[in-house]
Amino acid sequence: MRVSTRGDYASRALLSLALRGDEGGPTSVRDLAERTGLPQPYLEQILLALKGAGLVRSKRGVGGGYVLARPPAEITLGAIVSAVDGPIVLGDFGAPHENGACDHEGQCVLLAVWAEVGRHMRAHLDSFSLADMVARVRTGRGEVAALT
Repeated sequence: MRVSTRGDYASRALLSLALRGDEGGPTSVRDLAERTGLPQPYLEQILLALKGAGLVRSKRGVGGGYVLARPPAEITLGAIVSAVDGPIVLGDFGAPHENGACDHEGQCVLLAVWAEVGRHMRAHLDSFSLADMVARVRTGRGEVAALT
C-alpha cells in the first residue's frame, strides 16, 4: 500500500492544526498552506473532503478558517487517509467465496490473505492519533520504529 499525496497532505494539514490547537480560533487556508508548505488550491480541496468526513469544521468570513472537529486523540491517521482516499484496502480483489471468486486454483487463499493484510494496514494506521503525532513533534521523537 502507498499513502497517496492527498493522504500525506491531509495528515500534514491536520497535524499542523493539532499543533496550533491551543492558540484558539480557526486557521486560514493561506496560513495553513504557508506553515505546511502545501499548495493552497490543492489544500482547499483536501480540507473540503476532511470537512465532509467530519474531521474539521470551517468558519467563514474575517477571522475564518479551519479547526479540528474533534480532539486530536480521537483522530487517527487511518481516518484521515480514508477521508481523502476512500477505504484502506490492499487491492480491489473482491471477497473470498463471493461471485465466483474462488473459481481458480489457490485464488480463495490469496483473497483471504490480501483481506487480512488490508485489516492489518487499517489497524496500524488507526493506532496513530494526531495526539500521538503532536507528542512526537514536541519531544523530538520524529522517527518511527522499524517495522519487523
